[in-house]
Amino acid sequence: MLIETLAVELECPRHLTAQVVNHLVGTYGIARDAIGSFLVNELPALEDWQIDLALAPLFTPTLPNQAGFAELLGRGSVPAAQWSDLIQQLIARPTHAQLAGEDGQTHRIPLRAVTIERFVLLLRLEATISEPLFKLISHLAPVTDRPLLKAIARRAAWANDRRLDILTRYRTHAIGGDTYLIEDAVALLKLVETYEPTGVSDLLSRIPHWQQVLRQEISEAAGPRPFFNERVQDMHGGGRDQRRQDNSRITAKENERAVLERLQRVLSSQAAANLDTDWVATVLNRTAAPPPWQHAHRREVALSLIQRRSSFLGEAS
Repeated sequence: MLIETLAVELECPRHLTAQVVNHLVGTYGIARDAIGSFLVNELPALEDWQIDLALAPLFTPTLPNQAGFAELLGRGSVPAAQWSDLIQQLIARPTHAQLAGEDGQTHRIPLRAVTIERFVLLLRLEATISEPLFKLISHLAPVTDRPLLKAIARRAAWANDRRLDILTRYRTHAIGGDTYLIEDAVALLKLVETYEPTGVSDLLSRIPHWQQVLRQEISEAAGPRPFFNERVQDMHGGGRDQRRQDNSRITAKENERAVLERLQRVLSSQAAANLDTDWVATVLNRTAAPPPWQHAHRREVALSLIQRRSSFLGEAS
């Protein structure tokens, strides 16, 4: 099953990105309309390092790529010692890339070991998920979000116990609640991978600064842009200024600020600090394996218990 899934992912059609096209044109001096011929006839003759440079943007697994395998493996993992055999099986099939060029034509080329290795090694097949966290995702998260949430939980960013506490606290309090959005979980991963906070307190201490930077950027984007020539300003400034605001940039920054506010609210919650995943797992175990007529109520029962415990903890504090 794993081999078939790997082959399907590697052989799914991929559009040549601008980055790949520009690399091929700039490095090998070929015309853009000759890229298809180059891929079929000349790329296979290049050295491994040259092929890796050319195709890396297309065969570096993204989080959605990892999500499919996270769902397939569940809590299981594939030890690194088994990767070589997987790679050799994919080479022996053989496995072909389907690369769609700017002309709309798809070019089928055999994948070399270096490209298959890149894809397999970066899928996080060796990772796993703690049982309480896995149960939390499997029972309380929306079904459509579970593969991506499992992929997030398998990332290397959480190898440190104190960083894992960030994820555990977020998911314990957010999943199933009014503040939960899958986009926030992805944003949290990006923040942790980029800034490497030591733990919850460190992350929370940084959020006010990021919020202040965003407020300033929004204010600058919403205000009139400066003229860099006094004569031009005299002619076109004031009410004659026809330049438009970059509304898409303002919206993006406002969305970023909203994400930070939600993360700050969830991570600083007293209920989140007390409501650990072991307790959630206990709740879910108590409602495990219900008769068929109870399936529709299982999630609501667990959420109700969580809310009642959160309320009690809040009053006690």
